[in-house]
Amino acid sequence: MKYLHTMVRVTDLEASLKFYRDALGLEVLRVREVSQGRFTLAFLAAPGDTQAQVELTWNWDPETYTGGRNFGHLAYAVDDIYATCERLQAHGVTINRPPRDGYMAFVRSPDNISIELLQRGDPLPPKAPWTDMPNVGSW
Repeated sequence: MKYLHTMVRVTDLEASLKFYRDALGLEVLRVREVSQGRFTLAFLAAPGDTQAQVELTWNWDPETYTGGRNFGHLAYAVDDIYATCERLQAHGVTINRPPRDGYMAFVRSPDNISIELLQRGDPLPPKAPWTDMPNVGSW
């Protein structure tokens, strides 16, 4: 058995690509449009790690998705938790759980999918402004 990917339904493919690709830094591996099924699939992965993929599924006919926190979250190890959070903020992403401990942060995608960011290796030394930032919303 081999892990292939996690599928996340999205309501706006372009907004989701701006989040996952541009802000979070994932690479688009392939995009497949299925006109007979009226959906588009976009497969993304962290740079250098194509084994763990996220599949964004955009159904062309509008739907309302519910489920909230019962999905859980996607998790990514990052080389510098502070730099990652700064890049996300520069793209207008809210840091729901700031990396006060130099190790863990949470953000949400445009479709409210929780994303956990973990510092690769040992935690970084705590530093401002992160140490003083409160949690925002749910994560």
